[in-house]
Amino acid sequence: MELLTKQSFLDKVFNYEQNKEWKFEGDKPCLIDFYADWCGPCKILAPVLDELSEEYKDQINIYKVDTEAEQELSATFGIRSIPSLLFIPMNEQPQMAQGALPKEQLKDAINKVLLKQKN
Repeated sequence: MELLTKQSFLDKVFNYEQNKEWKFEGDKPCLIDFYADWCGPCKILAPVLDELSEEYKDQINIYKVDTEAEQELSATFGIRSIPSLLFIPMNEQPQMAQGALPKEQLKDAINKVLLKQKN
């Protein structure tokens, strides 16, 4: 699981400095975890995301954004509570979910939102 800085976010996800409209820069769907080191629910979520990163490594990318270090990124996406998870499918608008979701719920969202599986 890769930690994104503003620059790597612009390169791999969305260059909001160049594009006003959403334009995904990635080559496969991704999930971005906006977190902070002091956040209890974020610490609970981290190992679950590590597991999912392994399980889905050929299908999606999972990234992390430290909201303390990357305050501009957090402000750009209106992050007000953490953890916040940004689900980014290939050809659709991203969807935000808030809170430390259980693993099964995350898998369900990955399958439906990112991988477009019906069940």
